[in-house]
Amino acid sequence: MNVHSTSPEFKQNAARALNDSQLQKALGNVKQGFIDKRRMAADKLPEFEALRDSARDIKNHTLEHLDLYLEAYEEKVKASGGHVHFARDAAEARDIILTICREAGAKTVTKGKSMISEEIGINHHLEAHGIRPVETDLGEYIIQLRNELPSHIIAPAVHLNATQVEEDFRRVHTHLDAKRDLSEPVQLLTEARAVLRERFLAADVGITGANFLVAETGTSIIVTNEGNGDLTQILPKTHIVLASLEKLVPTLEDVSQLLRVLARSATGQELSVYTTFSTGPRRSTDADGPENYHVVLIDNGRSAMLGTSFEEMLRCIRCGACMNHCPVYHAVGGHAYGWVYPGPMGAVLTPSLIGVDKAGHLPNASTFCGRCESVCPVRIPLPKLMRHWREREFERHLTPATVRSGLQFWGFFAKRPALYRLATRAAMGALALAGRQRGRFSWLPMAKGWTKYRDFPAPQGETFQARWKRERKGASA
Repeated sequence: MNVHSTSPEFKQNAARALNDSQLQKALGNVKQGFIDKRRMAADKLPEFEALRDSARDIKNHTLEHLDLYLEAYEEKVKASGGHVHFARDAAEARDIILTICREAGAKTVTKGKSMISEEIGINHHLEAHGIRPVETDLGEYIIQLRNELPSHIIAPAVHLNATQVEEDFRRVHTHLDAKRDLSEPVQLLTEARAVLRERFLAADVGITGANFLVAETGTSIIVTNEGNGDLTQILPKTHIVLASLEKLVPTLEDVSQLLRVLARSATGQELSVYTTFSTGPRRSTDADGPENYHVVLIDNGRSAMLGTSFEEMLRCIRCGACMNHCPVYHAVGGHAYGWVYPGPMGAVLTPSLIGVDKAGHLPNASTFCGRCESVCPVRIPLPKLMRHWREREFERHLTPATVRSGLQFWGFFAKRPALYRLATRAAMGALALAGRQRGRFSWLPMAKGWTKYRDFPAPQGETFQARWKRERKGASA
């Protein structure tokens, strides 16, 4: 585990989140700000569903031949004058980056938004060795001031309001006029831009992530809406691209298809404001750019997912659509998940990377409504993968004894259909009789996890099996 995780305390984290009135208000922006925009952007593109199929196939093909594309990519980067470093885990990646920064004599490092950098904890590592990292994405800059992890993979500070940001700016930007007006969001943005511009100019090294790496050309690609990624790459003498293995795609044509589903799924845009292609260091004919270009490719558990039930998770292009549409994320936010990756994608990826023993609660934090799968631009079957993790958790006896015994009790009846039908009819009849006056229960034995937060409705009418049998009989008559 590379960054301290509180995933084992998911239930406690979620309870605090549910009782945080400010957070609950902020989470309303996720539902309002993303869902309708994604739907409208998809509806405007007739071939959107076909592009999702193509994106899935491109990623599947790449994963199937990942070794070949990694070799091709490395050759192209070297041919352009760059360097490729392979890191097996987070510690190795941190050491590689620290060595590059020291060779560059770096005192200040600017960073574009990168979830993999959060995963390996590079900021704390650089700080511990006397190098100052500065996040340049506005959301990432804000949470860096607060010493927090992102609460969303594309909107890191979505859990905060403008008043909290103003307080943080006044606390940290003490060199500015204390009487300045920061009552409007545009004033906060202007101040951040001015402060960060100084950091851009002072940086010795720039670190960016990569949305895609192109084997055909040795190109790294980032998509942003602020332009900070461009300044992070162009101004310092050394540019470090930090990416995990699954970011590889074969060709520029493949990237063009993936880009068409990425922004629409993430923010409802046709394309992000900036889509930046970088291929090696500055050439003699270039007006600007870095003198040194390094790519650090990180495994950190990904290769172990290849060929397993969880390989499909490696298709993820980090759009955030799954969490934008997830009722559980809407209720508790990102920090409740306790590590770098929140929402449905985090519920699958986190156990893969840090272990189901540490993150087993996350796959259980799902209603299995299927909304995440229905909007995923690369058609990852997230509910199926969460179910696989639940199976692993059960097999390893990591689930509570009460849950295991309850499932075994239910399994006894489920294997005996006649007895199951008899038992459900009897249980429904008893509950219907007991709840006939109020029509609901505020308390039931063995159901306090439900009734603690909501009433349990009293059953009405016939059982599902009885209705199913009746309607099928009617349909065939």
